[in-house]
Amino acid sequence: MTPLPPPLETAPPPRRARWGLIVLAALLFVAAAAGLWTYVRLPDARGLANENPPTTSLIEHRAEEAREAGKKPRRRQQWVPLKRISRVAVAAVLLSEDASFYQHEGVDTVELQKAFEKAMEERELGRGASTITQQLAKNLWLSNDRSLWRKAKELVLARRLEDALTKPRILTLYLNVVEWGQGVYGIEAAALEHFGVHASELTAAQGAMLASMLPSPRKRLPRARPLVLQKHALRLIARMAAVKRLSPEQALEARTELERFFGRSTAPAAEQEEQEEEVAVEPVAAPETAPSAPVETEQEPEEAPAPAEAIEEAPAL
Repeated sequence: MTPLPPPLETAPPPRRARWGLIVLAALLFVAAAAGLWTYVRLPDARGLANENPPTTSLIEHRAEEAREAGKKPRRRQQWVPLKRISRVAVAAVLLSEDASFYQHEGVDTVELQKAFEKAMEERELGRGASTITQQLAKNLWLSNDRSLWRKAKELVLARRLEDALTKPRILTLYLNVVEWGQGVYGIEAAALEHFGVHASELTAAQGAMLASMLPSPRKRLPRARPLVLQKHALRLIARMAAVKRLSPEQALEARTELERFFGRSTAPAAEQEEQEEEVAVEPVAAPETAPSAPVETEQEPEEAPAPAEAIEEAPAL
């Protein structure tokens, strides 16, 4: 009987390879620990159920920008409950920024996937796919940098907001802290600043203009009458009519009001470019003696506008 050959000895991995594995494991451990530590330290949203935030990360960032430029920070903000905001203005914002707000749980996974695929193609994170809840989380607590790390924190905080607050409360907070011009925060201050009316008095045309400002709130200023603002407002009025947030008569009235406001036809010439370059307007510094508008604390409204089920089916711009 032939004896079996002795087992082959396996050579130990080179010392350099062993150290590489150790370093990789250490890096993964540090990354996991850092992620867990960051998660634990992220703000708790439960306190916002009955209290309005005295300030936001965005407001403080804008104030710091002003001080660095040698200017006095400007802040115009007045809190109002949802029931004191024009329903057509609320519908315009929802349709423009987050048509499925009442259907999702803080994150629109379909739009998020589209935005991610686009970002991979362009190798850059752009604006888009952020729900109203995500935008609120960013405005309240995060920076303006476009990074995957900031986006990850935004998603976690959006989930916390949805777990802790009702949909009407989230919408109320958003409409009272979102930026609407140089030093203008919230829809009440925006209505007074741009149209000289209260939020409860906003017309469909005015609401459409405010909603159309949100992608570039410090550039698309109504007083500059930019064509891009007119075009977006017109598209929004058409969408609101399509999903029956406006009657045909109300839509016609809104288009007529927009034509009067901008002083030009609501049907731009065909030869004009579809994507009009935005008109940047130098911010007007607040007078040194101008006092800051009071920030009133309002309790959560008793009722919110009826969820717009049809909005979810509106065609994309």
